[in-house]
Order: sequence, then C-alpha cells, then structure tokens
Amino acid sequence: MNQSERFVFITEWYDPNASLFRRYELLYYPGDGSVEMHDVKNRRTFLKRTRYDGLHLEDLFIGNKVNVFSRQLVLIDYGDQYTARQLGSRKEKTLALIKPDAVSKAGEIIEIINKAGFTITKLKMMMLSRKEAADFHIDHHSKPFFNELIQFITSGPVIAMEILRDDAICEWKRLLGPANSVVARADAPGSIRALFGADGIRNAAHGPDSFACAAREMELFFPSSGVCGPANSAKFTNCTCCIIKPHAISEGMLGKILMAIRDSGFEISAMQMFNMDRANVEEFYEVYKGVVSEYNEMVTEIYSGPCVALEILQTNPAKTFRELCGPADPEIARHLRPGTLRAVFGKSKIQNAVHCTDLPEDGLLEVQYFFKILDN
Repeated sequence: MNQSERFVFITEWYDPNASLFRRYELLYYPGDGSVEMHDVKNRRTFLKRTRYDGLHLEDLFIGNKVNVFSRQLVLIDYGDQYTARQLGSRKEKTLALIKPDAVSKAGEIIEIINKAGFTITKLKMMMLSRKEAADFHIDHHSKPFFNELIQFITSGPVIAMEILRDDAICEWKRLLGPANSVVARADAPGSIRALFGADGIRNAAHGPDSFACAAREMELFFPSSGVCGPANSAKFTNCTCCIIKPHAISEGMLGKILMAIRDSGFEISAMQMFNMDRANVEEFYEVYKGVVSEYNEMVTEIYSGPCVALEILQTNPAKTFRELCGPADPEIARHLRPGTLRAVFGKSKIQNAVHCTDLPEDGLLEVQYFFKILDN
C-alpha cells in the first residue's frame, strides 16, 4: 500500500458548548491508519497526524458519521479531486425490504447481507398503511394480483433497510434471486427467496431494479424532508428494551444476536437503528450517573456509531429477557452463564454487546424513549 496516499474529507462537528457546527478537514492515511484534522475556518491544525485505530477506509463515504477521539463528525464532502475520484464512484445505496412472511428470519437475512459486504446504514421495522402499500406497489396498480399484494404487505410488520456497498443495486438483486420463490429454488438455490420465500407474492424480501427506483423507494420508507415515514411497529405493552451496541453492529453481529433472541423464545416487536448524540445517551443513561464507575465510557460507546434498539415482548414472566443477557461483565458471564448474550457476543464491560432494561417497571419507559421520543 502506498504509504503517502491520503484521503481528504470536509466534515462537520456540532459543538454543544457553542451551539454551532464547526467544519474540519479530515485527512486519513490508509498506509498506517493515521488521521489529521484542520479547522476549515481559521486554517489551523486541530489535530496533528496521529495513529487512530477506530477509523477504517470502508467508513469513509459522504453522509456517514464517524467518531474521531469521541467527536462525532459527519462527512459532508470530498476534500480534493483525488478522494472524490478514488472513493466517489464506488458506493451505492439501495433498499432491502424484508416482507411480513420473513420477519422471523430477519437474523438470517441480515447475516447474509453482512457477509456479502454490505453496510446497513438505516433499519426500521414498520407497519404499512394501505395508502403506503399502494404507493410502494404503484407499478403493479393495474395487475390482477394488486389487492393480494396490498393485503400481504400490510398483514404484519416489514423491515426496511438502506444498505450500502459497491454496485449495491445489482448485488442485492443477485442475493435475492428470482422473484418467484419456486423458480428461485430451481435456478438459484442459495438465494434469499429460495431459502425463505414460498411463492411469487410471499417471496421473503424485495429490492429495487434501478437507481431511480431505489431512490424513490428509499424516500418512501426513509423520507429526507422532515416528514415521518411509515409508523414503527412498537406495541408498548408487556415489553422490555434491548439496545444492540455500536461495537456489535460494526463487527457484524446484528444478525446472530437477533437469531439468539428469537431462538430463546422472545418476540421482537419493534426494531430500529439510531445514531444517537451524546445528549440523548446521557438522558437515557441518567440512572447510572454517579452510580456506575464506567458511566462515561458507557455513554461514549453508545454514540460511537449506529445502535439498534429493540422492543422485546415479555410475555412469559418466569423467563426474563434480562436473564438471557447475562451479567454485565462478559468475563464473569462466560464463567457463570456461558450461554447468555453477553458471554457469547461481549468483549468487555463497556463493549458487552447489549444493554437491557434493569428494572421491570422501566421497560415501557425505555421502549418509549426510543420508539416515541427519538423516532419523532
């Protein structure tokens, strides 16, 4: 690798003390993984070139949020022509939609998405209204099976994701396989529709055919213009909260954790990816302030990247979700409760894969924080 190669981005950081956005030029040297920052306004060096392991080449694309020494920077533009040429053409976003018939297989499908080199940049479990379903299936409006399509897609929650990689639209279509699951089983037996679909309508998942189609569908599920998209699927009854932490998401564990939760007999009734800022995390973790010595590190971990919040239905009072999560320290969990989520997926007391509600009476409050307050 070329030791002198560097990529330059213009980034924005929200300074909470001054209540304003500051712009920095961020330089990344892939040769040794070092970073350097300059203040755009006064042309001064803000951070001398320093090795930093928390940033990787695949994190560098416009619109992404990256953390450099616990400052959350939004990449808003390329800083030079070379960076734009080298990194600009390759990344593409598309919509991946898991349909009602395959929501219980979300873990397996997300695992396939991760293994194929995609990054999930947005994710939300939603309930579509008839109107939203009709807008989504607008191309099939005059087809005889239109009503059956609408009935099916509104029969239960769907999981919409924005996924990203080189040549994403084609690659996702290839993973899906032929639209009819019966044909898929014959022609592309390893594809998602062959594995999880039933027929031409109940075919597990969907992906747009073209760039224009992908843009239109993503706008429908994840509107950019401040309007709310389809409603989340949270039930707000008999529930508890789970947060899959950023380190687990970035290490590709999301699918495996979802499978482990389902296989332990719990139902996930709502799920959404959040990029939290420090103020929200401090508000959410307020009960731990001054109580837990690792409070600051806990806060920093949750806003270091995207996390995924889950509403877990707690229908069997004898078997609590907290027991499945296990002791907060994964080392202790591996000794005492080796089958628990933190024993299997946790790395340290801070990076212990999941947060779960500690007190039964707080379950609803924590779920509401994500699915009522933050979702709006």
